[in-house]
Amino acid sequence: MIFITGATGLLGSHVIYDLLTKGEEVRALRRATSSMHHVKSIFNHYNPKNGVAMFESIEWIEGDVLDITSLSDGMIGCKSVYHCAAMVSFAKRDFKKMMKINKHGTANVVNCCLAEGIDELIYVSSTAAIGRNPNKEFYTEDNKWVNSSDNSNYAVTKYSAELEVWRGVEEGLNCVIVNPCVILGPGNWNESSLSIFKVVKKGLKFYTPGMNAFVGVKDVSKAMILLAENKIYNERFLVTSENLYFKDLFQMIAKEFKVKPPSILVKKWMAGLAWRIEGFLHFLFRKKQNITKETAKSSMKITKYSSQKLIDKIDFEFTPIDNIISESVHFFKNHY
Repeated sequence: MIFITGATGLLGSHVIYDLLTKGEEVRALRRATSSMHHVKSIFNHYNPKNGVAMFESIEWIEGDVLDITSLSDGMIGCKSVYHCAAMVSFAKRDFKKMMKINKHGTANVVNCCLAEGIDELIYVSSTAAIGRNPNKEFYTEDNKWVNSSDNSNYAVTKYSAELEVWRGVEEGLNCVIVNPCVILGPGNWNESSLSIFKVVKKGLKFYTPGMNAFVGVKDVSKAMILLAENKIYNERFLVTSENLYFKDLFQMIAKEFKVKPPSILVKKWMAGLAWRIEGFLHFLFRKKQNITKETAKSSMKITKYSSQKLIDKIDFEFTPIDNIISESVHFFKNHY
């Protein structure tokens, strides 16, 4: 039996599907308010014939990573734990809540794994938890964390959470640690990393000069499972497919949706003005703030990552991002 947190999210639902495909039994943690709709849609997308039967084989347990009882109950009789649950936000007001879920929630998972004698913990960190080094062309697993204003609040919480996992390693827990970048794939396009598909489809006019790394959700799931199967413990692995300019990413998505791609370059002062206006509207009318100071700042930067360590270690091959976008758009067209 394998226990999974964050089971209804983009990555968690794909991990469940891939593990079930391998014949594993899965017990999954879900909040009482979580919707099963998108999980079912993903299963049916990959397996129209048997997706429903696969979904119904999942053993669900209600709770969350801040509920130690639900974690302990969920781990009973399990050999492995895949910890995919996390909160992603770049709004300053969410920092305390995010720290609680990401750091303290991960501490709870680690403690329960140790208490229940779990064989291995597979933990999903983030490229955000990799230290910043402006003198390097590519960020790698060797980058050391340095406290800096360049680190987002999300980065601070994921780095803090990763420290809890390393504590577990010191206490004898076998851990697989992956640091994926921006994850794309079929799922709920209202989720943070997938919302860009929705924005581009509606007609995005602007693009920023920045660059970041992107990866398909199936590749992240595959990497986690392969590292666990090969018992490659107590190392961290960046899981990134391609470093792309935001303009190029938007153009790929627009092409698949057959809509006009963004054509207006955003200047630094424009990005600064945008997040201030959105912040003001949120303050006055509680309007959702899509552009924050952190997202505006990061969208102007060129950030590159290398997954050479993963490629060399398990001879890993990544799916091209244009293929990921094509499949994702096909999924969205059928579900939205």
